[in-house]
Amino acid sequence: MGNAMRGVIAFIPSERCQRYLVGDLKEMPLDRTLDLSSHQLRRLPVTACVFDELVKLYLSDNNLSSLPNELQGLRKLQLLALDFNCFEELPAAICRLRQLSILYLGNNRLHRLPRELKELKELNTLWLETNCFTDFPKVVCELTNLKTLHFGYNQIRSLPKDLRRLQELKSIWLPGNLLTEFPPELLEMHSLAIIDVDRNKIRQFPNMSHMQGLKLVIYDHNPCVNAPMVGEGVRRVGRWADSTDDGQEDDGSKEGREDTTEMAEVHSEEKQNNLEARE
Repeated sequence: MGNAMRGVIAFIPSERCQRYLVGDLKEMPLDRTLDLSSHQLRRLPVTACVFDELVKLYLSDNNLSSLPNELQGLRKLQLLALDFNCFEELPAAICRLRQLSILYLGNNRLHRLPRELKELKELNTLWLETNCFTDFPKVVCELTNLKTLHFGYNQIRSLPKDLRRLQELKSIWLPGNLLTEFPPELLEMHSLAIIDVDRNKIRQFPNMSHMQGLKLVIYDHNPCVNAPMVGEGVRRVGRWADSTDDGQEDDGSKEGREDTTEMAEVHSEEKQNNLEARE
């Protein structure tokens, strides 16, 4: 089917036309993975929800703003990718996928999450970057098995105190928000290995040397007057990161550019690790 024809059909929301975009879905994929990314879908055909043994479903880079209730029949689903779509609300059916462990919701139009999300007890990886949140969704604090949280490029100014309940959290990514102070809640989360607060508005960083599990702190592009104090062996990415004198002026030299490049590489590496199951 030519791209031009696909583009025309994509604007016809009927079940028949949307089914035409994904092809003939009659047999369960042998690897229990269904990838319908970049199909210009505006509706997910119900026929895609009949494979009750499905483990991974990729719907990235479409034009979806809702999902059929039949999705909840995929009771063994462990990975659901909905990034780069048009969701303003999280479909209720997602909250009934009790085996879900990885959920990608980045690059949508979400501004809140339903309370029912707390039912996803197995969720350990949640991506919510580049959405429309002005307040941190408190229901995330009830996802006690969460290990990785990406919440960059929203518009939050603080984190809730209840975030401390996420004692399994290993990495938290908060770049591109409106934080004016380093979130004190993070100082009590001793399981954290990676903290990213790049591109915020933080002026003062606390002593973090007591966080024994910490491996990497990314704090570049903040109007800070000091670098965070960290324990031995902890990598810092930001102003004065390699200096013993926190009061040293930053001249934007090669070291700073190299740190920024490394930060991007670390972020990309983690995303690749989470997506390796696609292969």
